[in-house]
Amino acid sequence: MTNAQRDRCTAGTAAATRATDDTAAAGDAAAAGDQDAPADGERSRSCACHRARTRAVRAPSDSRRSVTRRPSTPIPRDHPGEWESTAPRGGWARSSVRKLLQRGPTMKIGIIGAGNIGGNLTRRFTALGHDVSVANSRGPESLAGLVAETGARAVPAAEAAHGADFVVVTVPLKSVPDLPAGLFDGAAEGFAVIDTGNYYPKERDGLIAEIEGGLTESRWTERHLGHPVVKAFNGTYAQDLVERPLPQGDPERLAVPVASDDEDAKRRVRALIDEIGFDTVDAGGLDESWRQQPGTPVYGLRAGVEAVTRALAEASPERPEAHRA
Repeated sequence: MTNAQRDRCTAGTAAATRATDDTAAAGDAAAAGDQDAPADGERSRSCACHRARTRAVRAPSDSRRSVTRRPSTPIPRDHPGEWESTAPRGGWARSSVRKLLQRGPTMKIGIIGAGNIGGNLTRRFTALGHDVSVANSRGPESLAGLVAETGARAVPAAEAAHGADFVVVTVPLKSVPDLPAGLFDGAAEGFAVIDTGNYYPKERDGLIAEIEGGLTESRWTERHLGHPVVKAFNGTYAQDLVERPLPQGDPERLAVPVASDDEDAKRRVRALIDEIGFDTVDAGGLDESWRQQPGTPVYGLRAGVEAVTRALAEASPERPEAHRA
């Protein structure tokens, strides 16, 4: 190596060190929600020493640091002014997790509603190889970006359940009665319906007399859908679905409460949730599902099985005033 080459290589090494510091700062900015922060790997590599130095200091590809900072208090995923979903593209949540988590058999899954929860469930299910159809109220053409990203199929709501083993209903509660008639026509035999909804009377849904009178939210939804439902994900941060899945046995694995009167459907939904990277806690039947409604200790809780079980037990059947019309 000539003196000139050595000088250039030394300068490249110093530049790589500065680039590493810049990358760390960019990661912190991204964690704070700065979407303009530069991505790792965008700096030039001008010589072998520079490349070697960069490899030595780059963070591992399976780093679990979140790319967005979450709010300190729960923000409902379908609440007006909801936290905008900014799921990572091609990062840890869509590559390393695919290797870490054990896949089950391929399922057909229909998702009705493509907001934060619906969109991120589409990302998780397709990342694990499931066949996903997704629908929203604006029509299939409005889902072109999600389809291009995930490989899911955009369909009208009336077709989302065709052939489906699971159907996720993740629409605002007030919109449930407006879903198409025959919504589940053509679904697979024994299909399960997952209900992620919450009642927000002041902010969005208006007064629903049956719920105000003591009927649980998912029981109300079940009666309108005309099919048993499994209540899950209603208190889950949408971003956690793509950022925080972990394999079985990991001490930091989050747990999701699951309630239903249909024990077989509940069992299958719990297995599906386990596959996408979360533990579950059996929260009983739908008449007990008030324990996981908004305003309860478990709503928005990021914790494992033990803490979620305890929070369910501590819930009060009295609906908090903040969640009344």
